[in-house]
Amino acid sequence: MKTPLITRKGYTKLRNELEVLWREERPEITRKVTWAASLGDRSENADYQYNKKKLREIDRRVRYLRKCLENLKVVDYDPQQEGKVFFGAWVEIENEAGEVLELRLAGYDEIFGRKDYISIDSPMARALVGKEEDDEFVVKTETDIKEWWINRIWYDPTDKI
Repeated sequence: MKTPLITRKGYTKLRNELEVLWREERPEITRKVTWAASLGDRSENADYQYNKKKLREIDRRVRYLRKCLENLKVVDYDPQQEGKVFFGAWVEIENEAGEVLELRLAGYDEIFGRKDYISIDSPMARALVGKEEDDEFVVKTETDIKEWWINRIWYDPTDKI
């Protein structure tokens, strides 16, 4: 189960995606389907079949986004969070092998296409929440246990209303 949290920027990005799909892409594809259907035999019409499939994909994504946006809770930056890791925090962490990562704790719907965002529901994020700089923490996964140290914590102050 995913926690229904999202940053302000993530919410805006999803809302913009919904607007583009609904107001620009869907009408365009609908016109193409109508045009292709007017040509006659739909069973052998590649334009019709391709655009009909694309229309179903758009409709599926629109339904998902509408439901998702309705249920998400936007978490804005608050100066009281400074110094500790909470939702929306950027952290620089390091392990005993010297591997250094910069990560942001974000909502499930924000992590796709981003290698530097991790879901608030991930084992790493759960281990990080509430920690401070120079704290040591352990991440347990199905296959491994690793120790990490927090080098730095910061927030993006533009993530507020």
